[in-house]
Amino acid sequence: MEGSEGAERLPRLRLDELLDELQVRIDAVRGTRDRVHSLLEAVLSVGRELDLPHVLRRIVEAAVVLVDAEYGALGVIGDDAKLAQFLTVGVSDRQSQAIGPLPSGHGILGELIRHPEPLRLQELSQHPASYGFPAGHPPMHSFLGVPIRVRDEVFGNLYLTEKRGGKEFDGEDETVLSTLAVAAGVAIDNARLYQEARSRQRWLEANSEITASLLSGVEESGVLELIVEHARGITGADLGVVARPIDGTTDVEVAIATGTDADIHRGLILPREGSFAGAAMEAGEPITSPDVAHDPRITAGPPRFVGLGPAVAVPMSTPQGVRGALLLARAQGRALFTDTETALLLAFAGSAALAMELAERRRAAEQLAQLEDRDRIARDLHDLAIQRLFATGMTLQSAARFVDHPQASERLLRAVDDLDETIKIIRSTIFGLRAHDTAPARQGLRVRTVKAVEEAVTVLGFTPSLRMEGLIDTDVPAAVADEVVAVLGEALSNVARHAHAGSAQVALVVGSGTLTLTVTDDGVGLSEGGRRSGLANLARRAEKLGGTFTAQARASGGTHLEWHVPVSR
Repeated sequence: MEGSEGAERLPRLRLDELLDELQVRIDAVRGTRDRVHSLLEAVLSVGRELDLPHVLRRIVEAAVVLVDAEYGALGVIGDDAKLAQFLTVGVSDRQSQAIGPLPSGHGILGELIRHPEPLRLQELSQHPASYGFPAGHPPMHSFLGVPIRVRDEVFGNLYLTEKRGGKEFDGEDETVLSTLAVAAGVAIDNARLYQEARSRQRWLEANSEITASLLSGVEESGVLELIVEHARGITGADLGVVARPIDGTTDVEVAIATGTDADIHRGLILPREGSFAGAAMEAGEPITSPDVAHDPRITAGPPRFVGLGPAVAVPMSTPQGVRGALLLARAQGRALFTDTETALLLAFAGSAALAMELAERRRAAEQLAQLEDRDRIARDLHDLAIQRLFATGMTLQSAARFVDHPQASERLLRAVDDLDETIKIIRSTIFGLRAHDTAPARQGLRVRTVKAVEEAVTVLGFTPSLRMEGLIDTDVPAAVADEVVAVLGEALSNVARHAHAGSAQVALVVGSGTLTLTVTDDGVGLSEGGRRSGLANLARRAEKLGGTFTAQARASGGTHLEWHVPVSR
């Protein structure tokens, strides 16, 4: 009996063991099945996004869940083989502040950059490449890292540490993470292509708007500002500058500047050799800098790139030559300008320059027609109007001899004098019309001055008074007229930004071979030790023309600016 009972217990024990083993395997299969499902869900989740920053965040969040890690990170490798971007999961904001600046790619992180192969460690500190952790860094022991490849390029690496429960990362974790990395590479590639397509569309829309503005007759300065604003908006730049060559010199002038410290740049006259934009014009191709504030190519002009880092300058070229350069810069610590961004920016600048040239030719054709009309009007005035007025005057003079009444005779002679004065005015008008025959037709300085004052009303909040005296349109050379408009715009801009004024007066007086422009306001006046880069620009413009510039505080409050230059033709 006992023997038979022992024999019955033995098969039952073996059956229990088999059942236990079967249960373990069933659990393992279920675990594998659940993990596969989780992996598939992670792949689908990552592939659903098209915005690159969101894709990267989804990847590292999915990785942490899949391998049951406490901490995760995704490091994006830059052009200098260092970490250009580092996204973390599991590290709190307080811990991030305690750790300090993000890593650049040394130690274990750099090991995967140098050798892009999966790396699994039981203890981080025991690896020869380990540098240890900075103060405030949470403790980390187990480690698993895999590279992310986009086609044949290593885009970055996934870093996972501290498997939960004090366990080690195993081969299955490595396989799962490597599979996710493959899916991540595809998702990143798709997001890049989508981002590039959107960027191209935005550049095309910007080009279309600029071309339409030029063809509709918008002033070139307004179009240049539109070019800079579009370029800054699409690339996310903090500073945008357009510099243009000065005819007959090796210098360039900063025509437009917007963004960070734009006032320091606007209106600067710089040599081509010694300026970043000038270097792009000389090279005839894009140039980039990782740190424009300390770029050795910038040797001229005042310090003006403090706080800025990555920069790019592209020439604005047409088949006829370089019309200028477009410079963009980002704040220190921001991403470098990529080759794709630079190529699209170069194409945009070239298209904008070509549109400007075509618009200029169209304006030249219109100006030629205007010149022909002016010449015809001048001939008609000279050959018809003046001769008839002269004949009428002679008739009145002859008739005056037959008039006995003193008052009537006096009135006839006064009418003859009025006719003489009218003839002088018409001759002056003819001279003004023909004086423009040898130069491109453009709006007179009077009209341009009025427009400059009107354009400032929006930012000032009030309308300045304007007084003009003398032969402004006939005695002021075109080059001086351009400077006057630029100086007036800068002066009114200074009033709007710094003076806190309630009123302003503008006077433009031409006479005795000189031009004097004064701008007076009732604002806070000149501050002691304040930045005066704008006033320095006005002084340089005056000195360039052999003139003077003064800026004085008024006794009654406010500032009086006087810009004085010779205008001998």
